[in-house]
Amino acid sequence: MAITTPAGTSRRNFIRLTGTLGVAAGLAASVAACGKKGGKAANKDGVITAGISYELGTNGYDPATTSSALTIAANWHTMEGLTDIHPATREVYAALAAEMPKKVDDTTYEVTLRKDAKFSNGSAVTAEDVVYSFERILVKDLPPYSNFLPFIDKVEAKDASTVTFKLKHAFVLLPERLSVVKIVPKAVVEADPKKFTYNPVGSGPYKMTDNGAAKQVIVFERNDHYNGPYPALVKTMKWNIMPDDTTRTNAMTSGSVQAIDAVPAANLPTFKEPIKVSALQGFSLLFAMFNNTSFSNVKARQAVLYALDYDKICKDAMAGLATPATCFVQEGHPAYRKAKTVYSKDLDKAKALLAEAGITSIRMLCSDHGWFSGVRPVIRENLEALGVTVSYDEKKSSDLYNFIESKDGANAWDVVIAPGDPSVFGEDGDLLMRWWYDTPTWIENRMHWKGSEGQKAIYALLEEGAKLEGDQQIAKWQETFDKISEEVPLYPIFHRKSPIAYNSSTLKDFQPIKLTALSFLGTGSTKS
Repeated sequence: MAITTPAGTSRRNFIRLTGTLGVAAGLAASVAACGKKGGKAANKDGVITAGISYELGTNGYDPATTSSALTIAANWHTMEGLTDIHPATREVYAALAAEMPKKVDDTTYEVTLRKDAKFSNGSAVTAEDVVYSFERILVKDLPPYSNFLPFIDKVEAKDASTVTFKLKHAFVLLPERLSVVKIVPKAVVEADPKKFTYNPVGSGPYKMTDNGAAKQVIVFERNDHYNGPYPALVKTMKWNIMPDDTTRTNAMTSGSVQAIDAVPAANLPTFKEPIKVSALQGFSLLFAMFNNTSFSNVKARQAVLYALDYDKICKDAMAGLATPATCFVQEGHPAYRKAKTVYSKDLDKAKALLAEAGITSIRMLCSDHGWFSGVRPVIRENLEALGVTVSYDEKKSSDLYNFIESKDGANAWDVVIAPGDPSVFGEDGDLLMRWWYDTPTWIENRMHWKGSEGQKAIYALLEEGAKLEGDQQIAKWQETFDKISEEVPLYPIFHRKSPIAYNSSTLKDFQPIKLTALSFLGTGSTKS
């Protein structure tokens, strides 16, 4: 097996991963081989096949409402924002915009559309489409996207190809944040909103020809109308939806797919050349979320976090593919600073805090994602060591959230253990925090935390930070991280590496990512 360390992976993380897998020799040769060109040339009319671990949800692909890993990844290939953040390099670039937003003054920006840009149905992209795409999110206040854009006052068409953004206050992250809104054709959406949701039309390099609902295979074809910076390098992509770890791994080793995401740690040693494995450290995390109806006392929430054996969870259960959280963001993030409160196993302290809070039982609910299956029994064992009654249940992710948001389930749990990764939308501290601590879905419908003193304090800090820039903004984010580490309505247990396996012989210029799912922007294939 060859292990690749693409740009952004530190040598320390690389050595930790290779040590975990027991690779004792030939590391330098493996790394060098990953960067070599050559072999069979890419086929411009070829095909890319992939195995995706995340299941297809029921909410469709509408970029104004979807937030699932699978549909977000699909939209990377079929949709464009005025700007986009490259899934692999994480660089902001002009996508539908001809160039980066032009600053007129502190609260006014203009964006000109790329010349001759068209949607996959052949219709021209206009400023009216851009205004419509933003307004249907902002006017209807559609979370989470509206929560990412609180600084926007108005979006207006200056002319057929120019859009003006009026801001409520100066916001230096505008280029990054515009990327969360994908531009859609107004006429198509308004003609049949439901049809658009499941059969989207965008201006990206690919168009979706099968949404996967019937056969669990999403099919994309080259969008011949695309004239942007990342043209499709193959004619067809086929994404097989494979939530089962064994099925996905077997598909990779048999050659029926060319790449898979979420490789289970136990399966990493099974891959042989030309299959390579990448495991990049990102923000992606496993979190503990608390029901603030039953766990309104912060001491109870802190007690759970002090009860966890982070070394056993990260080194053993995650095979070294996770790092204990020492801050809301991962070490290496531009805004990282060790938080005021860092949790490590302290059973005596955990017991004392739980007793002070008057908690005698814990109702634990977990999602059933395969990649952290080894973690769940460790956490359960840790909580049982507190000497309280622990009830345990496990559900599919969609079922879990439907349950806790239901009338019957709202007060039937105390702590949820589940994964999350809002860095698919962007990596700045403000966005990452707003996903969980400013979105009604989370603070109202799930955590029941809205209106608490902690929630109001954290929101105030977020608003202060949004109006700053540079070092002052980062310092305010770090202050907010500290407050979150004390309040812990939802808090990371660890940040993880995202193992991806790919065929380096048949995929050309493939770039592994540190996010959930896969990206094939700029990737070719020799497969036909």
